Amino acid sequence: MANSKKAKIIINADVKKGKINKNIYGQFSEHLGRCIYEGLWVGKDSPIANTNGIRNDVVHALKDLKVPVLRWPGGCFADEYHWKDGIGDPEGRPKMINTHWGGVVENNHFGTHEFFELCEQLETEPYICGNVGSGSVQEMSEWVEYMTFDGVSPMAELRAKNGHEKPWKLKYFGVGNENWGCGGNMRPEYYSDLYRRYSTYVRNYKGNNLFKIAGGANTSDYNWTEVLMRESERFMDGLSLHYYTMPLSWGDKGSATVFDELLWFKTMERILYMEELVVKHGTIMDKYDPDKRVGLIVDEWGTWFNAEPGTNPGFLYQQNTLRDALVAGVGLNIFNNHCDRVQMANIAQMINVLQAMILTEGDKIVLTPTYHIFKMYNVHQDAQLVSTSLECEDYVNGDKTVPQLNVSASIDDKDILHISLCNLDPNETVEVTSDLRGVIYKKVSGTILAADKMNAYNSFNAPNSVVPAEFKDVTIQDNKLSIFMPPMSVIVLNVE
Repeated sequence: MANSKKAKIIINADVKKGKINKNIYGQFSEHLGRCIYEGLWVGKDSPIANTNGIRNDVVHALKDLKVPVLRWPGGCFADEYHWKDGIGDPEGRPKMINTHWGGVVENNHFGTHEFFELCEQLETEPYICGNVGSGSVQEMSEWVEYMTFDGVSPMAELRAKNGHEKPWKLKYFGVGNENWGCGGNMRPEYYSDLYRRYSTYVRNYKGNNLFKIAGGANTSDYNWTEVLMRESERFMDGLSLHYYTMPLSWGDKGSATVFDELLWFKTMERILYMEELVVKHGTIMDKYDPDKRVGLIVDEWGTWFNAEPGTNPGFLYQQNTLRDALVAGVGLNIFNNHCDRVQMANIAQMINVLQAMILTEGDKIVLTPTYHIFKMYNVHQDAQLVSTSLECEDYVNGDKTVPQLNVSASIDDKDILHISLCNLDPNETVEVTSDLRGVIYKKVSGTILAADKMNAYNSFNAPNSVVPAEFKDVTIQDNKLSIFMPPMSVIVLNVE
């Protein structure tokens, strides 16, 4: 039997620290590998069951996550995407080379109309990323007009001609993507000026007000945040941050499924680094925006490992293990705990790419461990963050340590307290005592995601190797919780 450590959590249920924006649980779908084509879109003539070309099984599964917002079309793809190629008769749309992702031919069958159809089926907010890297101000301006203008204009007439007379509602618009890298290799001063110019023509047409997101920093590029906030803060509503969790290097990111405990530990270390990034970028933002008007938008995050053997390396297809589930749980806890500044996060990516929710193979789908974490955690969406204080022992690997536990807690509009706990240690159980203060509670229930092996995953042959189960090793007495938490596990408790 595993050894047991001790931990204590104080939860001040009457000390509310702000609303956890549901958009922290956002998703990302890029024209990359099999995310759009085969993953979300199969076409109206496909033998795979679909509604207007979009897979029914995938939509059904994703709706259980209560996906709040979906980012599209990229990613690096966004800054080579010309939206007019993706409208009109699908068979007449020009083909293009997806130069970033595998050099494959993109037929543009999935474009603006199809994306809004997907968002309507998912009942999610669209978040569109515009092309600054290779596109013009006019092109971006006309796209916004095409999507949102309700009246007589060239773009509104073109939209009606293509079958959608009324405009769509669009709230979130990104002005470029990774313009420090694949979006143009720009300096922050240059991009800041471009952002000011392009965003001027991203219009708020009557009845539609846009939340404009500037392309922010890569990982710890604090100078980028400094320059953007100093020069362009008043023109933006959000500033993005991109950070991927990988235990090794960009050259060799390691296998998604074959790894030892050292690589498990390094992965936990790297996701915990997210907190430092959020704090330090947030501190710079505070200097120019003390009222926290501008949201920190972590619109690309998650694990990045080597592509699965035998697949196109440019498609970034990787399996998804219990290790990914812990990364998801810890990351979401961090965002919850910094909800005063973090207003959106979009995990990369929704289907078949990087840390996906769902993998597809022909007409089959499999739900990943990460999918189950997002479903377990959706109780935090739009809930009130409450004060927590954690004392725990360390998870030790060699001469390095990380805290064994990671936690966040919230209260929803029905006054139910939700506690999400991650045990990062793959070897040791932890006995947690939690003092509940400020509110009297009587009963507790919970869900756990765990497995016997750190690299356990769900395959098409064994889709239920890592699935949630009822968590029974918790009791409540005199407003104290006693929790026996297994190694490498994630639990969500509901306390009433």
